[in-house]
Formats: sequence, C-alpha cells, structure tokens
Amino acid sequence: MHTIKIIAGGFLLLGAFLLLGRWIGGGAPSALATAASCFIPIWLVAAAVNLWVGVSRAGYPLADEVPYFIVVFAVPAAAAGVLWWRFSRG
Repeated sequence: MHTIKIIAGGFLLLGAFLLLGRWIGGGAPSALATAASCFIPIWLVAAAVNLWVGVSRAGYPLADEVPYFIVVFAVPAAAAGVLWWRFSRG
C-alpha cells in the first residue's frame, strides 16, 4: 500500500510540474515538455529518499528495497517521458 501511495504522490507532483509549466509558459507545448523533463530528476531524488527511509528507518535490507525503488521511480518517470515526447513533437 505504501508503494501505491508513493507512486500516486509522484503523479501528483508531475501534475504540479505541468500546472507550473502551463502557468509560466502560457500553455505552450514546449513549456509543458520542459516541465515534464524537469520532473524526472526531482522525482529520482524523491524516490531515492524513499529508498533511504525504507533502509535506514524501517530496517528493510537494501536488496529488498531496490525493486520497489525501481517501480516507484519508473512508473511516474515513464509517464513524464511520454508527456515530454508528446509535447516536444508539436
């Protein structure tokens, strides 16, 4: 359940980035593409913090947390990548 909540948080953060890109860029597709591409490194850091919390605070072994880290990072990042591709084309 925690993994689903973190992934949902990633989608909310992506939405916030897109809203900010729309607000700053006036809704231009290039601004939305930039917002989606800026989301990815920020989300990588957030997913890494989640990994660190799981290992250091919750006591899970690193080997158990790495697959969850990959999923937690990849799902919202893949959505951002698709949005970047879509908005950068037109």
